Amino acid sequence: MSTFTVSKEAAQFYKKEMQLADGETVRLFARVGGVGSGGFSAGVEKGRPSLPGIQVDQSGIHFFVTDEDMWYFRGVDVSFDHDMGEIVFRRSGRGGMDYPGHEAT
Repeated sequence: MSTFTVSKEAAQFYKKEMQLADGETVRLFARVGGVGSGGFSAGVEKGRPSLPGIQVDQSGIHFFVTDEDMWYFRGVDVSFDHDMGEIVFRRSGRGGMDYPGHEAT
């Protein structure tokens, strides 16, 4: 199963901006609103939900996506764009999103 990745630079950015210590968890989730991706965008919050999901470890931080939000993050590379000075979420490979309730054709 394809998952998501987090670059070292992105993890360092979150550690600094969210004042995270090694071993803490950041939840990535799909939220309604924002430009692109059919009205959805990435949300980020400190903490681990009680729901099952997938964890990716980078630079001492645990990045977590619940199974219910994996449709949005499958195949996504979370990185830091030095030119823009911000985090970017890029879909790798062929990928398209598997929206909940959407049958792949």
